[in-house]
Amino acid sequence: MADSLSTGLGEEKEQENEGKEKDRNAVRIERNKEKDGVTETLGFNDKNGATRGQKRNLSDLSLGRFITTEITRGYFLEHNEAKYTERREKVYTCLRIPKELEKLMIFGFFLCLDTFLYVFTLLPLRVILALLRLVTVPCCGLRGSRLLQPAQVCDVLKGFIMVLCYSMMSYVDYSMMYHLIRGQSVIKLYIIYNMLEVADRLFSSFGQDILDALYWTATEPKEKKRAHIGVIPHFFMAVLYVFLHAILIMVQATTLNVAFNSHNKSLLTIMMSNNFVEIKGSVFKKFEKNNLFQMSNSDIKERFTNYILLLIVCLRNMEQFSWNPDHLWVLFPDVVMVITSEVAVDVVKHAFITKFNDISADVSPVFLHFFYTVVVWFGQKEHLQ
Repeated sequence: MADSLSTGLGEEKEQENEGKEKDRNAVRIERNKEKDGVTETLGFNDKNGATRGQKRNLSDLSLGRFITTEITRGYFLEHNEAKYTERREKVYTCLRIPKELEKLMIFGFFLCLDTFLYVFTLLPLRVILALLRLVTVPCCGLRGSRLLQPAQVCDVLKGFIMVLCYSMMSYVDYSMMYHLIRGQSVIKLYIIYNMLEVADRLFSSFGQDILDALYWTATEPKEKKRAHIGVIPHFFMAVLYVFLHAILIMVQATTLNVAFNSHNKSLLTIMMSNNFVEIKGSVFKKFEKNNLFQMSNSDIKERFTNYILLLIVCLRNMEQFSWNPDHLWVLFPDVVMVITSEVAVDVVKHAFITKFNDISADVSPVFLHFFYTVVVWFGQKEHLQ
């Protein structure tokens, strides 16, 4: 009996507690609705309170507050320290490129100049010494010794190629070529100049292979198995190549001379703007260090060739004006424009190639050191010979 009474009292207390809890929840819900501005009437929400709350929130997002927030807000760059440090290094790399590149270009220019002057100074002397040896060795009865050393054979071949090409070039009428090119329209001359640049690169690449094949064929040891067409066919191929390349260089110089002497300087401007097209063709390609080295060599050769063309044009114009030094100042602005555009294109091209391919600016000193090593090695080799 007592147990049943206690059980009944416990159930009543639990019911009272549940009722109180429901009342508390109802009061809490009502307070939240009043806070949000939404009241419930007969099962429907009061939208006027919600609208008033939204208007208060929208009033906080005023234009003045937005401008104030944008002006006074702060940010911390140190959260992306690695990113901004890398960007700064790329800027420093681009700023270092002109200095390092010009060091490489100047050294390469003097290497090309040394080779160019060698052909007209030391090579004739070496050819004379080789021919004297060719005559004196049989006369002295030295039958066991070799008539000519491999280097002397190459020198004699170079001398014969020069003499034959010079004789063939003497039959080319420069005046007729000049007037023929001058009579063309500006667009035709622009197309001709572009075609000549492409042909010059192709000739330089394939022509060096022709000359190397000739030298190796002429000096290859007799013990080895010969798998070639002979020295004479290689020699005539080399003569034909050098003659055609000389004609191409002459046409380039003539076209540039026409641009210099034309009253309208638009032709010269168009021809120089062609250099900037080279940036588009090179900057957005994938480059490794070896590819960059090959392109640097090509740029050195191209710059040296352009300087030789400018020298030919200036000498030709000075000759027409009886070597009047005042006419040189007339040509000076055009010469400066050609040289400046060439240097600017090379700097911009190399700067952005190193930037896009994550190549350090220290790569140019590495190339320069390689040139030093090659020059010293060849000098020691020739000294030992």
